[in-house]
Amino acid sequence: MSGESIEQLGEVEGSSPSGLAHFFVSMDPRERRTFWACAAGWACDGLDFTIFPLVIGTIMMLWNVDAGLAGLATTGTLLFSAAGGWAVGFLSDCIGRVRALLFTIAWFGVCTVLCAIAQNFTQLLIFRCLLGFGFGGEWAAGAVLMSETIRPQFRGRAMGCVQSAWAIGWGGAVALQAVAFLFLPPEMAWRAMFLFGCVPAFLLLVYIVRSVEEPEIARQHRRSETVTDRPSPFAIFAPGIRGTTILAALALTGAQGGYYAITAWLPAYLSVQRGIDMVNSAGYLATLIAGSFAGYLVGAWLADLIGRRRLFLVFSLGAIVVVIIYTQVELGDALLAILGFPLGFFSSGYYSGAGAFLAELFPTRLRGSGQGFTYNFGRGVGALFPALVGYLSLAIPLGTAIAIFATIAYLLFFCTAFCLPETRGRSLDE
Repeated sequence: MSGESIEQLGEVEGSSPSGLAHFFVSMDPRERRTFWACAAGWACDGLDFTIFPLVIGTIMMLWNVDAGLAGLATTGTLLFSAAGGWAVGFLSDCIGRVRALLFTIAWFGVCTVLCAIAQNFTQLLIFRCLLGFGFGGEWAAGAVLMSETIRPQFRGRAMGCVQSAWAIGWGGAVALQAVAFLFLPPEMAWRAMFLFGCVPAFLLLVYIVRSVEEPEIARQHRRSETVTDRPSPFAIFAPGIRGTTILAALALTGAQGGYYAITAWLPAYLSVQRGIDMVNSAGYLATLIAGSFAGYLVGAWLADLIGRRRLFLVFSLGAIVVVIIYTQVELGDALLAILGFPLGFFSSGYYSGAGAFLAELFPTRLRGSGQGFTYNFGRGVGALFPALVGYLSLAIPLGTAIAIFATIAYLLFFCTAFCLPETRGRSLDE
């Protein structure tokens, strides 16, 4: 089938709002290779990031670390990810999306190895922060690469399905935890988890080098751009685009602050407040992850069906309701496990619309910088929430601290999303 015929097929099947997977069968080989590379990148991110929340209880016990300092490690990772996202987003505007993506994957792969060999909590904190730089940069480079490669009629579905790979990486981390702590003593198990986490990243590097191409729209723009035309990293704050940048950054702050307030502390909530041991908590987290995966897929479908903005509004309100019930209502263990599904569903599904939405807000010359800054500013400020939850939990129950900061974050997300425009179907051509 010719490339033109494939594109026509995509316009027919990919534009159908009732077909979540229609976009996949109509993608050409270039789009499909990019899709799999970015999905694998998201899965690696999910694996490497969620290893730390899963082992933080063990590290606190082995190294006598209090909850506030432990929360600071997560906060530091996310703050550095904010810097990495903005820096690599700008770098991708200068040297290309694929080169920037390769750099970030290599970076967080090496830093994951360093986490495994840390000799004290100070070293681990430094290595986690450095890992965060690559972690944030990978999202920025990968999201703009996907946005410019996939055709607009199914950009939301494709981006959302790629985002769902985060849940696969998260699930891999939980499975790895169950195996590592079953067969190894705690002081070795957490190190083994970090060591394994670097393997998929290095395999992905080989695949990207061999299979993924730079988007044509980005190549054309850089060919036509002179050195004096190249914008600064601060061009996203110029008049005419400044308001969009600020609102989008605040929306992603709420979205990610709520997510991290929940996921960073939920394993500790299950073990400390509910008394569920490390191995048995894997079942509860598996339900949460299954809900998260379903949320990503449904969110991907809704992003193209009802639009990005409505997706954000519905899921932010749903997340508030479920997290309050989960942490504040007296539930038996069976009901708690079941409620993990809607908690994962609403606290994750809105991410499916985020990548496409941010790409559609900014022109090509600023897309990497704009997308990288707004998403990772949200990460950076949202990174304060795990630390605040940790410190507040010294005075009140951990579940209550989680509910307070998650509710504040999701209300911010709802209000700012309400003020932003709908971008569904926008072309990325300037």
